[in-house]
Amino acid sequence: MTLDIRPLTQADEAEWRRLWTGYLEFYETTVPEDVYQTTFARLLSADHPNQNAFLAVLDGRAVGLVHYIIHPHNWRVEDVVYLQDLFADPTVRGQGIGRALIEKVYETADANGTPTVYWLTQDFNTTARQLYDRIAHVTPFIKYQR
Repeated sequence: MTLDIRPLTQADEAEWRRLWTGYLEFYETTVPEDVYQTTFARLLSADHPNQNAFLAVLDGRAVGLVHYIIHPHNWRVEDVVYLQDLFADPTVRGQGIGRALIEKVYETADANGTPTVYWLTQDFNTTARQLYDRIAHVTPFIKYQR
């Protein structure tokens, strides 16, 4: 099996949409069509260089995605990276897809001089948290949202 983690392209829209829909369904949420269209356009736009995505392709089939955002941080000179969405198709879970996507974001962050990468997950996401506990440090922060 050959796994390739590569940047998202215009030709990936249908598979990206399928995977992101799977991610949203996992979290029991939806977004309107204009959000799909706007997000995909931003992920590919030179006008939004800090909003990015990688696609995991296994033997020619899209099986995972990660969205990440590079942004300034008031406590650091360098930017930080927010890993916003991470999803592996349920048919390939346990094969290292999620880890490979995170490591690609780590690699990109290091090359960009932005060594801090952070993300959020829900406490019930126990399977993913087993991976996260091996490759990152859990923080004591609690998220509030308006």
